[in-house]
Amino acid sequence: MIQEHTVPGPPCNLRCEYLENPLGIDVQRPRLSWQVDDARRGAVQEAYEIAVASSVDAMPSGGDSEANVWSTGRVASSDNAFIEYAGSALSPRTTYHWRVRTWDTNGESSPWSDPAWWETGLLTSDGFNGQWLVPAHDDTSEVYTQCPYFRRAFTILSKPRRVRLYVAARGIAQCFVNGQPVTKNRFDPGCSDFDKRARYRTYDVTGLVNSGDNAVGAILANGWYCGFYNRGDGRDTGGMTPQLLAQLIVDYDDGSTDTIETDDLWRMTMGGPHVSGDFYLGETYDARRELHGWSAPGFDDTAWTAPRMQACDGLPVSAHPGPPVRTTQQLTPVDVTRAPNGSYLFDMGQNMVGVVRLCVEAPEGTTITLRHAEILEPDGDIYTTNLRGAISVDKYTCSGGGVETYEPTFTFHGFRYVELSGWPDAAGAPPVDAVTGRVMHSDLPMTSMFECSHPMVNQLQSNIVWCQRGNYLELPTDCPQRDERMGWLGDAQVFVRTGCFNMDSGAFYTKWLEDMRDAQCDDGAYTDTVPLGYQAAHSAAWVEAGVICPWTIYLCYGDRRILEEHYESMLRFMAWLQETSDDFIRPNTGYGDWLNIDDDTPRDLLGTAFFAHAADLMSRIAGVLGRADDQARYGDLFAQVKDAYNKTFITPAGVPVADSQCACVLSLAFHLVGGDVRTSVAARLVELLEQHDVHLSTGFLGTPMLLHVLTVIGRTDLAYKLLLRDTFPSWGYTIKHGATTIWERWDGWTQEKGFQDPNMNSFNHYAFGAVGGWMYQKMAGIDLDEAQPGYRHIVIHPRPLPGSGITHTSAAYDSIHGRIESAWRNDGDQFTIDVMAPANTCATVIVPAASADDVREGNTPVCDAEGVVAVSAEGDSVAIEISAGAYSFTMPWATRAIR
Repeated sequence: MIQEHTVPGPPCNLRCEYLENPLGIDVQRPRLSWQVDDARRGAVQEAYEIAVASSVDAMPSGGDSEANVWSTGRVASSDNAFIEYAGSALSPRTTYHWRVRTWDTNGESSPWSDPAWWETGLLTSDGFNGQWLVPAHDDTSEVYTQCPYFRRAFTILSKPRRVRLYVAARGIAQCFVNGQPVTKNRFDPGCSDFDKRARYRTYDVTGLVNSGDNAVGAILANGWYCGFYNRGDGRDTGGMTPQLLAQLIVDYDDGSTDTIETDDLWRMTMGGPHVSGDFYLGETYDARRELHGWSAPGFDDTAWTAPRMQACDGLPVSAHPGPPVRTTQQLTPVDVTRAPNGSYLFDMGQNMVGVVRLCVEAPEGTTITLRHAEILEPDGDIYTTNLRGAISVDKYTCSGGGVETYEPTFTFHGFRYVELSGWPDAAGAPPVDAVTGRVMHSDLPMTSMFECSHPMVNQLQSNIVWCQRGNYLELPTDCPQRDERMGWLGDAQVFVRTGCFNMDSGAFYTKWLEDMRDAQCDDGAYTDTVPLGYQAAHSAAWVEAGVICPWTIYLCYGDRRILEEHYESMLRFMAWLQETSDDFIRPNTGYGDWLNIDDDTPRDLLGTAFFAHAADLMSRIAGVLGRADDQARYGDLFAQVKDAYNKTFITPAGVPVADSQCACVLSLAFHLVGGDVRTSVAARLVELLEQHDVHLSTGFLGTPMLLHVLTVIGRTDLAYKLLLRDTFPSWGYTIKHGATTIWERWDGWTQEKGFQDPNMNSFNHYAFGAVGGWMYQKMAGIDLDEAQPGYRHIVIHPRPLPGSGITHTSAAYDSIHGRIESAWRNDGDQFTIDVMAPANTCATVIVPAASADDVREGNTPVCDAEGVVAVSAEGDSVAIEISAGAYSFTMPWATRAIR
């Protein structure tokens, strides 16, 4: 029951397809979400009404319900996420305004929300009228590192009502109108499998276009399409030169339009200041070659040439559905020193991804060189061997016109240290703010907070988040610094749950899963990387990301459509798994438990375990989608694979034939063993850990599930020991030696051996950061209920450990329904946990007490507390069912952990 008879506030945080006021979406039936604004205990939405109109003026207000596009009327439902627009067919290039109101269980209506909107894009692939512009350059041996400039002058005769610029590119494009940049986004329009699809972005340039003479311009760079990104290892998935497809559409008050498209009236030059730009190599910029006013009207472009034209060839061109890459913060170096080679060394204090902004005053022709590295050599020089072919060098040549500021446009680097050379001696030593770190990543809102009483664990959380920032850059990459930076499926699937806790990742993964479908092989197999699929291995645990990732997104957000859109693709993949297995046993191929510590697990065991897991998830997915026959079929397949696994990989003694930590972990995590065998495997896992003095030996596949499995088998004490270790191998060991992000390998650097193999030694690699999932779910205790996904029903079940040194842990998660909080502390003889379940949700809170009589909510016995629905005790825990609201539970502190 709601605790008092008041009116709920207007709904807040309105979203369309995960995004706030999205511009230029190609979704025919967009879904609308909001949060219920009601802090009262027991707050539940009993009904809602959505109104969609063609303008703010046509929207309802007060008690009015009329809207001129679509109105649901009062809908008796508690649903507040992913409500599908069900009005008439949407028109392209149209803004739709919407608002919502809700009713509580007392029948009281909230006020209408503030207006929100979405705007459709072109909606169809044939929405572009122009042709692709291709640089007119005959020498293709070097052109893919150069940056062509394009411009087009145009005149409009009256004041425009609205102007939109739609830009697709094979490569990346920075666009300007009348001398002004059209966006702060970086690397638009993004990455795709360019032989399957091109992406476009929409820009509102109404305020930049004038009645009279105007100009539009674009600078292109190779980005993900060409250059060394696609050619450094012999792949040929892109082209030799970047290309531009764009149209600017001017709408007038009288309903007429003008369209300026990419056609033969455009001009181009290769003579701009961006001499070269490449993700791996870096950027070279010569300020002496600046073309002042080049994208403004009146510029003399008679010396420019005509670009080549290439007809649109039926390639789908679709709106980018995810968030753009942006600069989200900046870092000031913590120190600047003189390096052994005479250059200057700036320490950003944090391994980051992006570029640095340079501020310099020097004579004309002075060239400043910036080199980037994650870590230092023992002699103090920057360590760049691990970058392999990515030299990561930016060069700026001064124009000599006073203080100059330069920030690279068409590259990014992974680095903590910046080596600056070429600084003029006459200027003295550069000040610490001569360079500023500019942090870039896909602009996903942060949704997490985690803090505890252990400084190392807090640093680990920081390392995880910084690692995600650096690697959630347009796609979930493996690393941001060397000549790779690819969307490896295995890395993504082990981290996806942690990633969704840290950041609002729904739209990001919606785009990437579409890329995955584009890259899927004709036989149904997924590629090992997406986009630009690398197909050599089809490795176990990498390809199964095609099932694991959509399922995880569904669990975290309650997004059923992501399962529907991906379902046929998953069916084809499962058929491939069956066709390429031998009596349900997978081949002995693939990457294995990548980068384990001398504790290898046979590839056929790993592959069969993930085959079973995929079948189990497919059965659950089919159940969610109401496909009963498929649910039963994949349930049977899981049983068959599980049986084959036990016959092949479990010994008569009831332990895996591969005596590895990973083999035990997968057997338990994927429910492949039961009864006495499960008990034996659990015991063997404990033995293996103790043989290593409670240190892990697992790699990419075993580590993410290891601590979870230990908690499930009742050994949370060992999970804490692994988490808190600072001796090799451990998270704490890397932190003790200066890590500010997660390392690719446990032995990336050790005191005994120094650096590992530079061919595979990233210091910013999020796979081992998947431990964050255990920290949120088990330490802080915030978890979800598969039966009510999207945290509609929350499970708050912390596992404190007496004697661990951790006396408090607090976390918060901004779910699609609102903020969830869990904060526990032990104060001598008392244990306190403060929790928050947002309006329109409920929660089960499990606390360490032997009896409900020991638990109080505030000053009230828990069974009598308002908002407490039910209380039950089992063993050494009490489960408290609560309705929405904030609660504080206290109880005597027992000297044992919750199991």
